[in-house]
Formats: sequence, C-alpha cells, structure tokens
Amino acid sequence: MDFQTKKLINDPNDVVTEFIEGLVETYPGLQYLDGFPDVKVVLRADVSGATYDKVAVISGGGSGHEPAHAGFVGEGMLTAAICGDVFASPPVDSILAGIRAVTGPSGCLLIVKNYTGDRLNFGLAAEQAKSEGYKVEMVIVGDDCALPPPRGIVGRRGLAGTILVHKIAGAAAACGLSLAEVAAEAKRASEMVGTMGVALSVCTLPGQVTPDRLGPGKIELGLGIHGEAGAAVADLQPVDIVVSHVLKQILSAETDYVPITRGSRVVVMINGLGATPQMELMIAAGKTVPRLQLEHGVAVERVYTGSFMTSLDMAGFSITVMKADQIVLNRLDAPTKAPGWPVGADGNRPPAKIPVPLPPSRLKNHNGTSSRPLQLTHLGHILEMAIEAAATAVIDLKDSLNEWDGKVGDGDCGSTMFRGATAILEDMKKCYPLNDPAETVGEIGYSIRKVMGGTSGIIYDIFFKAAYAQLKADCHLGITALHWAGALEAAIAAVSKYGGAKAGFRTLLDALIPASSVLKEKLAAGEDPVTAFALSAEAAVTGAESTKNMQAQAGRSSYVSADILASVPDPGAMAAASWYKAAALAIKNKYQAS
Repeated sequence: MDFQTKKLINDPNDVVTEFIEGLVETYPGLQYLDGFPDVKVVLRADVSGATYDKVAVISGGGSGHEPAHAGFVGEGMLTAAICGDVFASPPVDSILAGIRAVTGPSGCLLIVKNYTGDRLNFGLAAEQAKSEGYKVEMVIVGDDCALPPPRGIVGRRGLAGTILVHKIAGAAAACGLSLAEVAAEAKRASEMVGTMGVALSVCTLPGQVTPDRLGPGKIELGLGIHGEAGAAVADLQPVDIVVSHVLKQILSAETDYVPITRGSRVVVMINGLGATPQMELMIAAGKTVPRLQLEHGVAVERVYTGSFMTSLDMAGFSITVMKADQIVLNRLDAPTKAPGWPVGADGNRPPAKIPVPLPPSRLKNHNGTSSRPLQLTHLGHILEMAIEAAATAVIDLKDSLNEWDGKVGDGDCGSTMFRGATAILEDMKKCYPLNDPAETVGEIGYSIRKVMGGTSGIIYDIFFKAAYAQLKADCHLGITALHWAGALEAAIAAVSKYGGAKAGFRTLLDALIPASSVLKEKLAAGEDPVTAFALSAEAAVTGAESTKNMQAQAGRSSYVSADILASVPDPGAMAAASWYKAAALAIKNKYQAS
C-alpha cells in the first residue's frame, strides 16, 4: 500500500528554489541568476558572458538528481546548470538565461540527457540563442544499456554516464579548445559510455506518497532516474550476482552499445541513487572491478564511487563503464572546483549572496504585456467561454491524469496540466486580448510557458506558438472556422516536427490528429462550424481512448511494458481530448443560447 513519507522540507513546490539557496550559501564559487526563483540557473560566480573567453559548458534537466546538475558547476567542469522542477525539464526561458549569462565569443556547448523534454527545451533554446548571435552546439547523451534496441524515436535514456561527459567537456574547455573541439570530445565520450541501474525501492516525489510498485524481497533492474518502471523485476540477490548481471548487460555484444572489448582500458563509476549507504556502494565497487578485469578482460584505470546522479530517495545504484584512452584519463584527472566531483569548498565565504542580474535577450520578444479589453465583442465572449471551459476540464481531470501517469510515466501529468490550466484562468482575467483571437492564443502559450515544466509544457508552448503564427498570418482576412482548423493543423505539424511523434505513437497527437481531420472534413463538406467542432471533439475522445491499444514510441511510456500500457489510456491524449471537447461544448452551448 502507499504511505506518506516524512521529508525535511517546507512547501513541496519550493524545494528546488530552497535547494539552490543552500547550495550557493555552501559553495562560494557558485552563484545564481536574478529572476530567481522562476529562473533556476546556477553558474560559476567568476564567469560573465561579457568577458568569458573560453567555451562555456552548460547542462541541466529536472531536479531531484542531486548533486547533478548544479553540483557539477565549477572551474574545470560545467559553467552553468539549468535546474527544472523535480523530474521536469527546465523551461526554455531558463535555458536561454543561462546561455546569455555565461556565453562569450567562444560559444557554448549544451550537454543534454536523452529525454524528449530536455531535447525539445534545450533544442529550442539553442535555436533562439543562435538567432541572437551566440555560437551554440549541443551533444545528447544516451548511455542506458538496460533496454534492447530499437526504442522508437526516443532512443537510450541519459543516465549517470552523463557526469563523465560533463567532466571531459569541462576539462577540454578549460584548456582553451574551440567550440568544435570541445563538442567533438564530448560527443566521442558519449559514444564510449554505458550505464545500467538497479533499485531496491521506488523514489518519493516531495509532498506525495511513496508508491508500492516493488513488493518485499524484490529489486528492479534497468530503471530510469525518474522512478519510471525498469526492464524487469527480480528477486533480491547477493550483490555479486547483481553486479555480474549489470556488467554483462552493459558490455553485451548483442546490443553493442559501448565499444569495449577484451583488452580495453576503462573507467568505472558506481553511483548511488539517493538512499544507498556508502558501505553498500563500496561493496558494489569492490565486486565490480575484479569482475571487469577477470571476466571481461578489461583494464580498470579509474574508479569513482559515490552519489553523482541520484533519484531523490531511491535505494539502489547504477554502474557506468566508459572506454578510456590517455586523452580521456587526462580530462578526468584535470583539476576542478565543482563541488559534486567532489572537492571541498575553498576560499573565503562572502557575508551575503547577491544574485547576478538576469541577462537581457538580444531580441525584443513578446513578454505577455497585453491587456484585457474593457468590453468584449461577441467573438471575445465565445473565446472566453471556450478557454474557461477547456481549462476547467483539465483542472477537474487532475487526479485521474496523475493516476494514469503513475502507471505509465512519472505520475505528475495531472499536476503539470493543472498548473498550466490555473495560470490560463488567472491570466485571462487581466491580460488576454480576447477580441483578438491570434493574440489570445499567443498569450495562452505565454501562460503555459511560465508555469508548466517537463515535456508537456514545451509541447504545449510549441503548439500554441504555431497556432498563433498561423492565425496571425490569416487575421487580415477575419478569423473563420476554416482558419481555426488551419491553426490546429499547423500546431499539430509543429509538435510532430519538434517532438518526433506521429499518429499511433501514444501521445496527445492521437487525440488531436483525428479531431483535426474530422474538423477539416466536415467544414469542407459544408457542415456548420458548431456541429463540425462537436463532431471533431467526439473524434478526439475516441482517439484518446484508443491509445490503450497502442505501444508507446515516444516519452517515458516507451520504457513501460505493453501489459501496463494496456490498462490505461495515454494521460496526455486524455488531457487533450478533455480540453478540446470542453471548448467545443462551450461553443455549442453559447450558440444555442443565442
């Protein structure tokens, strides 16, 4: 059964902010950006983008993996780390702020773990930064060796091996190498590393109950770092047997994930997942090294044991093996002041920490400065009713979405969507120009961008940006039902382009694509718009419910077994169908009442 876990925290929503506050108080070499707590960026206190003459190395992702990522900021390693909410990718604005704060004329390298949300957010931030004149390269790390190929569009997850890539890239940048050279070393390192994790317990998100997925005497093999289900559940075995199994999986010739063969030189990382005693980690290290040498015939050159990339309070460990040559060893041995590597906090501690000013964009961007009209037109009233109905439907579905997502993801889909819907309702009261449909759609995207983290946030941000652009192009003609249909189609195309998902991939598109198709078909056949929207809403609901019969090919659900997927629909698709249907029903009721 589930139970509430005791935590030494205040408000669960403030844990990342308060973690950063404690971190920068502890280590004088670290600083954070003004704009805090919304912009959660930790950076080297001695670096400013205006004067920094070396390549900046930036990474980040969801919080809950401490000391990753902020604990690896320091001379010789990361220049900045972008912290998302717990297990949620950081928003584009935060990533851009980090890039602007530390990137000089030498450019910056983004090191990104292979998760859809991270790829999307960091990718869009990189494109925006390039448009502002920054030189940016990105290396994606996918070192997971637990699951056999293929993995659909998602590929291998980024795990603790990413920390070794951080160290190698940071050392290369510290030597004064060019952006192309630093990126090349990071990419080469990412191709030589493999990781697999083992868990004795499931982690607990702040303020939530501990799920009881593992029964007594069971362990989970090949899980990710967000508490998502692993490749298999097995009986608890002595650590000798567990280590042997993990090493065989990492070095498997069948998957051929890492180019390590007999005679190779390697480095090893034994990584605690958050609640594993040092004693147990050292026991695992002591069993790993001789097995690598005797059973696999490799030379172990370095061993790093400790907690590097955790999963909150999860009990367990991961093993990382990286092929090494003298260049790799030199980079790993190079000095660093990053506290998580670990090193001590040296230097005089200042009496107070004053945030670094938030760097401005080089472009004049829209910042949600519109205002609500004093009097609404007929179209403005309809738009208001549709938005209110859609947001309310998502709010009402929060618990169900979390429950479904708890079985196929990380259990926060409802909470994430709830934040977005609540922000939309609050902002609509004061700053939505409801008489202007295009600008209103743009404001919805801005509301979502402010509060929704993770993959859902960036997907919906892309969705509404694309819809806004399409409506803006058509606004001189007067917005008709056909224009709304075109905006929906453009938004779906943008989400598919950047996220990689298509129909049948078990995502929100499996609700929205049928809706778009029916809407276009009915309008083209001369159906009145209200009926066309209602029929398209029915298609959205049917499409969302059909996801029970689909094998996931995108997002964290792609790592979950088909048996579990068949028990619930895709939460993202159900959320999309819910708000679409509610909006269509509100429009219908408005016209019937007129």
